[in-house]
Amino acid sequence: METQENQNPTPVSFFQSLFQSTTAKMFMVGFLTLILLIPLEFVKNLISERSFRQEEVISEINGKWGESVYFYGPILKVPYTVFEETLTTNQKTNETVKQLKAITKYAYFFPEDLKIKSNVATKLLNRNNYESVVYSSKMNFGGHYGQPDFSSKNIPAENIQWNKTSILIKTTNLKSIKDEVKINLGGSKFTFEPIYSNNTTDSIQALETGFIDLKSTLKTDKTNFDFDITYNGSKQIKMVPIGKTTQLSMKSNWKAPSFTGNFLPDDKTKKIDSNGFEANWKILHINRAFPQQFFEILPDLSTYAFGVDFVIPVNQYQQNERAAKYGFLVIGLTFLVFFLIQSISKIKIHIFQYTMIGLALILFYTLLISITEHSSFTKAYLIAAIAVISLISLYSVSILKGNKFPAFIATALSGLYTFIYVIIQLENYALLVGSIGLFTILSAVMYFSRKIDWNK
Repeated sequence: METQENQNPTPVSFFQSLFQSTTAKMFMVGFLTLILLIPLEFVKNLISERSFRQEEVISEINGKWGESVYFYGPILKVPYTVFEETLTTNQKTNETVKQLKAITKYAYFFPEDLKIKSNVATKLLNRNNYESVVYSSKMNFGGHYGQPDFSSKNIPAENIQWNKTSILIKTTNLKSIKDEVKINLGGSKFTFEPIYSNNTTDSIQALETGFIDLKSTLKTDKTNFDFDITYNGSKQIKMVPIGKTTQLSMKSNWKAPSFTGNFLPDDKTKKIDSNGFEANWKILHINRAFPQQFFEILPDLSTYAFGVDFVIPVNQYQQNERAAKYGFLVIGLTFLVFFLIQSISKIKIHIFQYTMIGLALILFYTLLISITEHSSFTKAYLIAAIAVISLISLYSVSILKGNKFPAFIATALSGLYTFIYVIIQLENYALLVGSIGLFTILSAVMYFSRKIDWNK
């Protein structure tokens, strides 16, 4: 009878053995890992919130110093008259009468040659924990115009209002132009003035000279021009290559330029080093899909613009965000190490102890972002990693009853955090290094778990 009772365990002993089985413990640890994704998501939201705050502060700094610069010009703007038939009704005779109505339209002519020299001095402006890249850019524009040609539109010479010609520049960031802008055209100087626009949705503004008598100014088929303009700006400089031949030479002390737009600088003359960069562009009219003159409407040619972005390549919040994305991997692998030690050494680790270890791993990311805001990302990563590894290692001494396994855990965590840091710093090879690293980790796990009896 007593033997029979021993052969039929009570429900309590059955459930105890069930929850103490390796499979049950594995499921509980896996479930805890998923639960810990909730506070990890809160940490990611915190990073996003701080990053959004940084963008607001940078936008405020740039708004006061100067926004990005977009330049489209200088363009000859020549008015001409066309006569269009209109139908009117005579009220007395009720007859329809045709009349000719004079309408003023404009023709826009681009330079035959456009040479631009730009010297850009950048610096970092700081507010609290945030910083923004701003610059002062001195630009010189030179080149020449040819004689405007109206033959394609069959416009009579007497309909062209040569004496009401002007020169037009479309640009942004007018408020940060530092000096008066005057153009020297054919030996005569003309001053640019801003043009009022009631289109509040268009960020492109305009500068235009007063009337120029083009017949007396363009005395030859090649009339030279030049002018200087100085901007305070931020983020980027972009220009439209409106010259039949457009050449841009840019120098700057910024060490990490990002060349953007429809055209890249010449690789043979491009130079980037610790002192800054030098870049040169040469763009021919056959390289872009628009002509040298337009009638009636001046089109938006911003899609053909090119230039340089002045931005911090990877800011601290981007690095923190990339680190947090590997949070699930860090928690999972750390729990796996403890679980393997538990299975091999037969040391019992309570689910509460797993929870404390998981919370310590999440605390790493709050430490990382808070320290980064007052230091560099590398220093913050090192301090946070040392703090968390020390905390978990000391805690595991009491759990694992000795120094052998805690030393192994400290080594494993150090290797894991170093591996994650390397991946964060890499850009082009992050996927390759990450894949090799995960393959190595999986191989190690398979090796150390090969003799575990999973049937218990």
